[in-house]
Amino acid sequence: MNDIVNVVLLGIIEGLTEFIPVSSTGHLIIFGNYLNLNDSLHDTFEIFIQLGAILAVLFLYFKRFILFFDFKNKDDAFAGKQGLLKMFLACVPVFVMGFLFYQSIKALLANIPLIALALIVGGILMIIVEKIKIKVKTHGLNELTYKDSFLIGIFQCLSLWPGFSRSASTIIGGMFLGVKREVSAKFSFLVAVPVIFAAVIYDICKNFANLSKDDIWFFLIGFIVSFFVAIFSIKFFLNILKKFSLTIFGYYRIILGFIVLLVYYL
Repeated sequence: MNDIVNVVLLGIIEGLTEFIPVSSTGHLIIFGNYLNLNDSLHDTFEIFIQLGAILAVLFLYFKRFILFFDFKNKDDAFAGKQGLLKMFLACVPVFVMGFLFYQSIKALLANIPLIALALIVGGILMIIVEKIKIKVKTHGLNELTYKDSFLIGIFQCLSLWPGFSRSASTIIGGMFLGVKREVSAKFSFLVAVPVIFAAVIYDICKNFANLSKDDIWFFLIGFIVSFFVAIFSIKFFLNILKKFSLTIFGYYRIILGFIVLLVYYL
């Protein structure tokens, strides 16, 4: 990672796509492959810049995260011990699956056709969940039950399929359970913090020996770019969800997936 243009470009892609349900990993891999950035250092860089996007969530939802540690709060069912337990239940499935199948998942990151297929399948599910119009029963984060949180966590395991998208899996899961679209998106943002933070730390620990002092500066630049772009992306996405459905993102994923397959096999 010694090209500042590539570093900034990948930081922008990460910030734009981490919280929009189009798969940041899929986009980074596709663009990285196009730019011939496919070494282990590049893979670690992609993981690292996700921290920038996560910091954007902490920045925008700082008060919500503070509420998780307000153990005297009895008015908000998504605060204090209740909120922490619901977050824990949503994270456990993907933590366990990610740990058990870490090597297998890493191996799939080089499989472009499989990533394209994940984009297509995720897009189809997004269109389906919008078309069947499931009755909304959960209109706010404080209405989420422990069961909802755990089942959304089960859906989140789909994100271990590179190209599927962590945000897509949690939003789709929430909507299938009757959670309002915007609430599913916000829950997806919050759950991303512990999930991605754990993944980043785990990956960096495994690949720390491959890093040099010169690499750190490029990592920091990508981190900063990702942070600021992610702030814009989160606000933009929530505004879109107030006016439109997920269908537009579903069609985008399907079109992109077929384009990737077409280019790959030609």
